[in-house]
Amino acid sequence: MRKKLHDKIAQFTDAKAARDKGVYPFFRPIESAQDTEVIIDGQRVLMFGSNSYLGLTNHPTIKEASKKAIDKYGTGCAGSRFLNGTLDIHIELENRLAAYVGKEAAVLFSTGFQVNLGVLSCITGRNDYLILDEYDHASIIDGSRLSFSRVIKYAHNDMQDLERKLSLLPEEAAKVIAVDGIFSMEGDIVKLPEVAVLAEQYGANIMVDDAHSLGVIGYKGGGTASHFNMTEDVDLIMGTFSKSFASLGGFIAADAETIDYLKHRARSLMFSASMPPGSVASVIAALDIIESEPERIEKLWDNTNYAMKLLTDEGFDLGPTESPILPIYIRDNDKTFMVTKLLQDNGVFVNPVVSPAVPSDSSLLRFSLMATHTFAQIDEAVDKISRVFKEVGVSTVKEKI
Repeated sequence: MRKKLHDKIAQFTDAKAARDKGVYPFFRPIESAQDTEVIIDGQRVLMFGSNSYLGLTNHPTIKEASKKAIDKYGTGCAGSRFLNGTLDIHIELENRLAAYVGKEAAVLFSTGFQVNLGVLSCITGRNDYLILDEYDHASIIDGSRLSFSRVIKYAHNDMQDLERKLSLLPEEAAKVIAVDGIFSMEGDIVKLPEVAVLAEQYGANIMVDDAHSLGVIGYKGGGTASHFNMTEDVDLIMGTFSKSFASLGGFIAADAETIDYLKHRARSLMFSASMPPGSVASVIAALDIIESEPERIEKLWDNTNYAMKLLTDEGFDLGPTESPILPIYIRDNDKTFMVTKLLQDNGVFVNPVVSPAVPSDSSLLRFSLMATHTFAQIDEAVDKISRVFKEVGVSTVKEKI
């Protein structure tokens, strides 16, 4: 008898269809370090698809710190933080991060995705509520699905809809509003001041996912709450290390009592191996650099403003972005794949974002800046994007008068 799982899997044909057309854009092997230029198939390609906002992934000080940690501690911890996998440098980094984002305590997870899975699945109970922006990251969505709480979504950055949803919830229930600080595809920033007013009015707590905000906005890159001078108004601050911090892992920061609770209830922490020593040491070294070299963040924003003006002057639709994440809207899945392929052929790496990651009429190229990009590299990339868009016939590009 044919097993049903095979039939179900056989129905997935999207990847094959893209491969057959020669425009499959995922799992592209890079043969060099993650930098402003990378090598793919032996060819130089400008990298405008990286989350390394401060350009630290190839920094010699960070690489040396990782090597020294491996020499001292080995390559892994062989257990979870809960049991045998806690090192002194884990504690050191947690203390540094808590101070960095202005909270009493923090705890490390093996990945940023695991932070949101662990925290959101246990922070509220069966009679409580998680309130999410509809454009929140997939890890927030999946974490909420593991919770026994009711999950409510509101329209993206729509404060009227958020208030309407909050007003319908029972006063006695615990309520947590979980939002991205900088939304990872659209590039806009959460309306934190307005969210905080509503949270106070309706007795809700706030959790901000600062994966794309740390090292980008706020005092010395301290994130969204710092950016708005509202650290006391945000109860939980989450961050990842795979972006500005040039490593892998994540953390949650809050008051000491909340962190102690999460240490004993977050299953993705308790039942996963802890961050390896090399990764921890890399983050410590990256944090040293971020705190001591604020000019890196200034250069990131110089590049962002420069690229944004170039793209806007060329007539591209960038939506409401306010960050180094510049979504160039195409609004057609097939054309998005075709443009991505032609750009790589012409030496520019960008990320295609298509449905179901975004609505089918909102497909886009995710063009992201690093502090280490030069204006000349940005000029070259924008020129090639303009030419490829015209070649493909993307209607979102307006002809300059």
